[in-house]
This record gives sequence, structure tokens and C-alpha cells, in this order.
Amino acid sequence: MASHSKPIAWTIAGSDSGGGAGIQADLATFNDFGVHGCTVITAITAQNSFTVGQVSTTPRRSLAAQINALDSDLPAAAIKLGMLGSVEVVEMVGKYLASYPHFVVCDPVMVSTSGGDLIEDGVSEVLMDKVIPYADLITPNVDEAQVLLGRKINGLADVERAAQDLVAMGANSVLLTGGHLPADGQQRHDYWTDGIDGYWLSGPNIRTMNTHGTGCTLSSAIAALMARGYELIDALVIAKAYVSQGLRMAVQLGGGPGPVAHTGWPQSVDDLPCLQRKLEIGVEPFPDCDGELGLYPVVDSSAWIERLLKCGVTTIQLRIKNRQAPNLRGEIFRAVALGRQYGARVFINDYWQIAIEAGAYGVHLGQEDLDIADLAAIRRAGLRLGVSTHSYYEVARAHALRPSYIALGPIYPTQSKIMRFGPQGVNQLKRWIDMLSSRYTLTAIGGINVARAHDVLATGIGSCAMITAITQAADPEAVVARLLAMHGQRGKAETITP
Repeated sequence: MASHSKPIAWTIAGSDSGGGAGIQADLATFNDFGVHGCTVITAITAQNSFTVGQVSTTPRRSLAAQINALDSDLPAAAIKLGMLGSVEVVEMVGKYLASYPHFVVCDPVMVSTSGGDLIEDGVSEVLMDKVIPYADLITPNVDEAQVLLGRKINGLADVERAAQDLVAMGANSVLLTGGHLPADGQQRHDYWTDGIDGYWLSGPNIRTMNTHGTGCTLSSAIAALMARGYELIDALVIAKAYVSQGLRMAVQLGGGPGPVAHTGWPQSVDDLPCLQRKLEIGVEPFPDCDGELGLYPVVDSSAWIERLLKCGVTTIQLRIKNRQAPNLRGEIFRAVALGRQYGARVFINDYWQIAIEAGAYGVHLGQEDLDIADLAAIRRAGLRLGVSTHSYYEVARAHALRPSYIALGPIYPTQSKIMRFGPQGVNQLKRWIDMLSSRYTLTAIGGINVARAHDVLATGIGSCAMITAITQAADPEAVVARLLAMHGQRGKAETITP
């Protein structure tokens, strides 16, 4: 088999002669994510921006020929299913999926944006039986979920139960999109679950009539990202940001609703969704960090903190991983006192209760700590919050908390802990900076040493967090002086607001 220069995804869907939805939207989306798109056309529609005039379902033999032609030469790394307008089409697609080994996302298209019916009577029941059990993800909107469930969904309170019930009916996982529900004023909320885990994805409420192809674009973006090797949890975040960007930039082309725009990789923090396990609306931001963090050593004792603050470091983290460490409480209180003495920002890793009691400048939490820490108590105490992130899912989760800073990494292979995330590199770091820096203070983490710090800082980030490059150096003071100079710091502490 020939090697492919880029991944291949299929769209098995209907053709939209108006160009805004169906395979036309899918191919534009695949192209934006660097994926080669192949098509199995299930129907030809005669439609424009305000009406569906005719739907011609693809004959069985023609459908089979398309699938066989692609399967023998251009196998898919992921498949997106859209309009499957007849029982015959559903049955044939289901038969193929029964032995297909890779990712499948099904957008259960039933009605066009302009209001035209796109499936025959009885198709939804066969879809639940023959196709949805083979789909890794289904992406119904509220109207489509109501058809599949046979009941009304009355607001956000019903969404979680509806998604859980769709899983109970045979779906492997569900992203129930809430664009058809009334907005809460600022955001629209989608909910994903696989029956075990679940979370909300909340994006901006974009006031536009140009929504044609929204569902097609979302599901094909997810398929493209899965074909590129992303985890599903990250693909959902990126795809929602992509659709938000497309809605924000959409324009009307005909007499009815315009199509979602296809404008490349999402780039704005305004389009990044907030991810929450439990939906909270109107979260207050944590206090800011009084400017860039600069050089950010991470050390395991108050002795190290004193040694480095004397060098002119203005931001530092106490990270004691051993919870049975002798005099843990005393170490934290001494670190906080040293921060006050030197006018520096001292963050305490993990031990937020003691940090509150000691009156620390801030705390730093990893993703696993977010599940158990009392974030409301930290916010009430006026402490800053820093959050580690390693993926789009984790950045979206941090974004929902409105932290004081976000740590991005690992940029390079790291020695400090075993991680399931590979190094992201400076190119991905630059993408994060372009998206996040207008709203958040940022620091880069993971495997950064003196030699690498130049490339990291060249991305425009204002801070490198470093551990072994400092603590294992033969002359830590000399290394710190060099790093402070690289960060543009003058080697003397500034006065930091307590």
C-alpha cells in the first residue's frame, strides 16, 4: 500500500447544491485541517439557502460501488456520516461499518437549516438499530435528539438526561449540541457523555442567522481531527472552537441563512469553549499576576526559595511532592514569609488549604488537583491560581476557571514526572500563545534548559518555568543570572502586590 502524505477521511453524506452543508461543507472542513477528503454521496439535493426543492437518494448499486472503490484504494482513518436518507442507505452503510475498525462520527441529519425534511419516514428507528451502535460518537442537535428519543427536551436541565438516554439506547458516546435551545445570554452549551464520564462545552452565543451547515461542519471537524490522531476529548474542543469561529465570520450569500465560514484552524480565545464537568455560569476570574511571570523556578524547599530570591527571582513555586515530608506546614509558611520579605510571587503547589492559611500569593494546581480542590475557597481568599495544561481539553478546562495564569507544556521531554502527553514543541506553544495571550498570563513548562530557553522565549511567551536546569546546575546563581537576562529582567526584585 502506498504511504499517504496526509490522513484520509471519508464523508458518507448528501450533496448540498447550495454548497453550505453536506459533503461540500465536509470537504471544506477536511481541507482546513489538512486531511484528504473522500466522498460517498448518499443523495443529491436540489437546494439553495432558503429551501430544499428535491431529494434524490443514491441507488443501492451506486452507493455500494462508491464504498468499494474507496475501500480498495483510499481507506479511511475516520468516517463522518451525515444524511442517510432512506432505510436502504442506512442498512448498507451499517453493513460496511460492522467491520470498519476506525473512528466513526454520525451526525443524524434529519431536517435542513431551511426546514426541509431530508429523510424518509421510519429512517430514525433503523438508524438507531443499524448504524448508531457502530458509531463512536453521535452529534445530534436538540431537534434531532427529540426525534431519536421520541420526547421533548425542555431546556438545559433535560440535556444531560437526554444524552445519557441516547447512550442507553445504544450510542457509544453523544455530543448533544444546544444551539437550538435558548441562550443564557452569553453562551451556548453542548454536553458530551459516554455514559460514564461527561462534561459541558460552553461557547460564545454568536448572534447570526448564517448557520447553514453547522452540524455538518462540527462532525466533519471531529472526524478530521481524529484522523490526524487527536484524542476525542481534544477533538471536541477544537471542533467547537472551529465552528464558533466559522459562525462569527459567516456571511449571507443568498436569500436565506448563509453557510458557516471555513477559515482554518481556530485562533481566537473568544472561540475557545469552556469545559466543565458541572455546568457553572458566570464564573468570576481569579486575580491577575501583576504582569509577566518572568523566570519561574520550581523548587522543593524554602531554602531553595531563599537562595533564588536573593538572586533577583520575582516568581517562584514551592513544589513538595511528598505529603509526608517533615515540617511540610513550616516549609510552606516560611516560603510565604520569604515572598513577603523579598516582594516576590510565591506559589504553593497542591497544598491549597495551608496556602490559604499562610496567606500565600497563589497556588498552582495540576489537572488532577482541580477535581478535589475547593476552588471557591481559593477564590474567596483572594489567592492567585495557576493551572498546568497539556492539551486542548485541559486548556479548555482551565479557561472555564478563569485562572491567574496558565502553564503550557511539556514543551520538551521532561524528567520531573512521567506523563502520558508527548512534548508539544515550540510550534504548538506559538499556537497557544497566539490564541491565549490576549487574555491570560502564560508560562511554558517541561524540559526547558538554558539552551532551549532562547527558542521558547522567541515565541513571545513571557515566562519559562524550570526545575532541573536550575536545581541540578553546577552554579545555580550563574544560571539564574543568565536566565534573568534572557527574560529581560534586571536581576532585582520588583515590588509585588501581596
